[in-house]
Amino acid sequence: MSSINKKTDVILIGAGIMSATLGSMLKELAPEWEIKVFEKLAEPGVESSNEWNNAGTGHSALCELNYTPEKADGTLDITKAVKVNEQFQLSRQFWSYLVDRNLIQNPHEFIMPLPHMSFVEGRDDINFLKKRHEVLKDHPLFEGMEFSEDPEQLKQWIPLMMEGRNPDEPIAATKIDSGTDVNFGALTRILFDHLENEGVELNYRHSVDDLKQTPEGSWEVKVRDLDGNRLETHTAKFVFIGAGGGSLHLLQKTGIPESKHIGGFPVSGLFLVCNDPNVIEEHNAKVYGKAKVGAPPMSVPHLDTRFIDGKKSLLFGPFAGFSPKFLKTGSYMDLITSVKPNNVFTMLAAGAKEMKLTKYLVEQLMLSNEKRVEEMREFIPTAKLEDWSVVVAGQRVQVIKDTEAGGKGTLQFGTEIVTGANGSVAALLGASPGASTAVHVMLEIFNKCFPERMEEWEPKIKEMVPSYGISLADNPDLFREIFAATSESLELNKKNDEAVHN
Repeated sequence: MSSINKKTDVILIGAGIMSATLGSMLKELAPEWEIKVFEKLAEPGVESSNEWNNAGTGHSALCELNYTPEKADGTLDITKAVKVNEQFQLSRQFWSYLVDRNLIQNPHEFIMPLPHMSFVEGRDDINFLKKRHEVLKDHPLFEGMEFSEDPEQLKQWIPLMMEGRNPDEPIAATKIDSGTDVNFGALTRILFDHLENEGVELNYRHSVDDLKQTPEGSWEVKVRDLDGNRLETHTAKFVFIGAGGGSLHLLQKTGIPESKHIGGFPVSGLFLVCNDPNVIEEHNAKVYGKAKVGAPPMSVPHLDTRFIDGKKSLLFGPFAGFSPKFLKTGSYMDLITSVKPNNVFTMLAAGAKEMKLTKYLVEQLMLSNEKRVEEMREFIPTAKLEDWSVVVAGQRVQVIKDTEAGGKGTLQFGTEIVTGANGSVAALLGASPGASTAVHVMLEIFNKCFPERMEEWEPKIKEMVPSYGISLADNPDLFREIFAATSESLELNKKNDEAVHN
């Protein structure tokens, strides 16, 4: 039975970090707007945003080597690294704004200071890392990055990784102390508590069945109350689809031209989690290696100190897996039902192109736990199988689309924003660096969907995000000033052991 039509200003679909960020920013910019959130699970931050389902790196390109690819002439392209770092700074600024105004409390519940490191083996990769260090160390956004191939220095930085290692093996690492560990699950829950205090209507166990545009340009959203098993219709002037892997199906239901010729390929991940407190205590950094040949960028191996539920944890991974589901709680039919007449050739072209990726996924699926621990011994030579257990991480849906550069069926590694021509609907697709760049994503959505409001909103946006519209890379003094201020607000100047125990 369908209920009467309920009208509102904004509907946010999905209760993850993206909807939480968009809702929090809109409440500052247009406090009078009525916002409703629909989430099919029983609480926020359960899928991609959950702390066990992502690496929590606070992606700022300090340690991720795939953001500084080597060009044909041997030089490094740092464009993407600078861009991702700048985008993360915007998120830090907004979180800092919320803390300074007492809109959210206890930043250590979601962000902790933690060194970010890159680690490589073999002469070729050492030369690459040395080159990367040379080109980044004098860049304002990467100040303080150190490089070493001295085993004694490395024992200071990464004692756990140096124990039992062959002394003749050539290795090197870079280290930068301004990195962070971000618990996006905790942050999502904190932001939704804040939104509830601001009068936003949160509807859990509500699944969106369909979206249809009215002749006036607003959206009719058919929502199923899963507990009452009744269908409701809600009309909104603006709809945001932030449903993680579930976004592609909902975007397709809108029928907007921009939703055509886009497909999705699901990749799941597994992590090894350490059970021995003594081993956990020996490591204090996020250490990223180099991706294996044929591996997608999100499969870069890393050994991560994490802060989850107020405790220090240690994770290694990810090992790629495959499931046709688009969400951990999704359906085995997700991949098949996402193939439509308008994207079938795009999907087939991607399949033909990505044979290396398919081979890599098949190899990863065949790994036993012993084999996984064996791979981890490149990072921790003394790792013992009994000290580690497997955790299944979140599903990621990589976007497949036709591009000028890559041709038909190109697999996109990154976060994609799709907006309707009249700005009344926006959807977010893709994966890493997603959560870390949530504030940048929302600013882009505001520019695309609310251009007529931007002049009026700009002073408030600059209050929330002081570097809005300014390149921090080109303004080093401003960057240092803002970075110091956000570090103080977010209490990143405290040592993390002090923070854990407070």
